[in-house]
Amino acid sequence: MSSHNPGWIYPSNKKTAVLLFCLALISFLLSCTHRVDPDICAVAKERISDHFDGNLFVNPGVHMPPPFPPGEEPKHNRSRWIWRFILGTGWPTWPQIINDTPRKPPATHVPKGSIFITLVGQATFLIQQDGLNILTDPIWSDRCSPVSWVGPKRHRNPGIRFEDLPPIDAILVSHNHYDHLDLPTLNRLAKKGVPRSITTLGNRDLIKDTGIPTVDELDWWQSIQLSEEITLTVVPAQHFSSRTLWDRNETLWGGFVISGPTGNVFYSGDTGYGAHFKEITQQFSTIEVAILPISPFRPRQSNEPPHRHYPEIHMGPAEVVQSHLDLQARLSIAAHFQVFQLGSDGFDDALNELRTVLAERDLKPDAFITPPPGELVDLTVRFSNMGDLVSRQKVDENL
Repeated sequence: MSSHNPGWIYPSNKKTAVLLFCLALISFLLSCTHRVDPDICAVAKERISDHFDGNLFVNPGVHMPPPFPPGEEPKHNRSRWIWRFILGTGWPTWPQIINDTPRKPPATHVPKGSIFITLVGQATFLIQQDGLNILTDPIWSDRCSPVSWVGPKRHRNPGIRFEDLPPIDAILVSHNHYDHLDLPTLNRLAKKGVPRSITTLGNRDLIKDTGIPTVDELDWWQSIQLSEEITLTVVPAQHFSSRTLWDRNETLWGGFVISGPTGNVFYSGDTGYGAHFKEITQQFSTIEVAILPISPFRPRQSNEPPHRHYPEIHMGPAEVVQSHLDLQARLSIAAHFQVFQLGSDGFDDALNELRTVLAERDLKPDAFITPPPGELVDLTVRFSNMGDLVSRQKVDENL
């Protein structure tokens, strides 16, 4: 692991980079005209009063604490945090880049009756289930930012090379944050011939502009057929949305449950801990696999006040293990770690803390796994009693 100055830009050109970043960001924000379709707001107002207040989407029953404690001057603290975020000062040092050894390309197709999951990185997973290839929140870009040359930088290469991707049947986009809705990657996937994307309310036009032919946007608890045997349901998450300074919570956020003959796979998107996990369990009797984010979070050794980390919209290992238990998932897979530095936790903090919490809760390490990017999670092996899951040998024949 190499040692370098924390953050994304080096001391010798920080002032220039900050000035250019500010100019580029202002230009981007002024040119950004994407707003929520009024028809979406009308539908939301009519159908989903518990998470739409007539103008913006909300987290039902969640009191969002003020970003600054009483007595602190908001503007001063906000500007200080923004500069700290841009410059990366005061945060733990992450490795500049980890070049993992490329893995064997995934199968072009896997047989029906099987589930295989491969972590690409951050919240991007290749889910191969019952004959379909599905990507979640795809990002192959070097940065998650409105501009390509500054902003949170990738610290780990994608676990699957873009050119090694199999034909993708559907892309799932959970919400509009830059590390989940990455327009450059969606443009590349559109050129690759991906036919379809499914997202939450308000994101259709932005995704459709990338060239993906069919974009379906759904509300919480709405379902759509991906094939004769696969149903996709959008489920609640506890988070927020924004891509500019003025569009916070104008579009919806959520997770997905993919239901097929082999069972239910739950991908949470970004979320804090809340009652929605038990609600999902009530709707889907068995969750075979849950894909859950384990960072950013406030490490135990950190002296920074917890109110600055908004636990209502992100989970750390303690909350994520509880969500695993609430879901009664047979297996959980960690997401959202060791790719983009988006909080004050160190590179290994989330993984180390997850192991500690699992031991404290008397759970076996293989109940909640943290595979390296590119490693295939073969449910044929893990769930040998799941029914007619095919053997690994048959899958290998398709590689």
